[in-house]
Amino acid sequence: MRYLTPMLVLGLLLLAQAAERDGAGSFPQPSPYPITWELKFTHGAPKRIVVELPGQAPQAFWYMTYSVTNTTDEPRTFLPVFEMVTNDGQVIRSDRNVPYKVFTEIKAREKSKYLEHFTQIGGEVRIGEDEARDGVAIWKEPMPEMGSFSIFLTGLSGEIARLKDAEGNDLKNAKGETIILRKTLQMNYYVRGDEVYPGRDDVNTRSEAWVMR
Repeated sequence: MRYLTPMLVLGLLLLAQAAERDGAGSFPQPSPYPITWELKFTHGAPKRIVVELPGQAPQAFWYMTYSVTNTTDEPRTFLPVFEMVTNDGQVIRSDRNVPYKVFTEIKAREKSKYLEHFTQIGGEVRIGEDEARDGVAIWKEPMPEMGSFSIFLTGLSGEIARLKDAEGNDLKNAKGETIILRKTLQMNYYVRGDEVYPGRDDVNTRSEAWVMR
């Protein structure tokens, strides 16, 4: 039985490399059309904000506001996982060690009274446009010069796939658990500019695509 280290399950590229190393014929791809439930997702471009925190120097954060709507035939559970992948390979989960004040500053800046903190938005999403939920994913700024980066979001779809080797056997992680890939939205961005004037340059969208991750 083959085992992969936990690091090999961080990010689409690392998973693809692991599959190739183990002789897998092809990496799983999402269905071109929904084969299970899928939530409607809209979002703004990533933005930078500097927040003054009590007893600390001002700190920079990046955030993305979004809206999720259930257009399926029954209520769905929404448990989003946002991860930022930087151009130097860092994988950063959103909302880790982010003070609540950062959320309140973003909510005031965006003038969105319905914006929910990440601790509130997870859970049932009822059917219909009127039941849409508005949220925000927040990251501490990983570097002054962002360059190219991607944001991956898991939790919008029920589609899954098992990662297999060339013989068709399920690949396992270091804990002996079958590696399950989930349909994930990949959003790619780049920022022109340098670290002299951080946050003043436009964030440009490169592409968006569904991947299995």
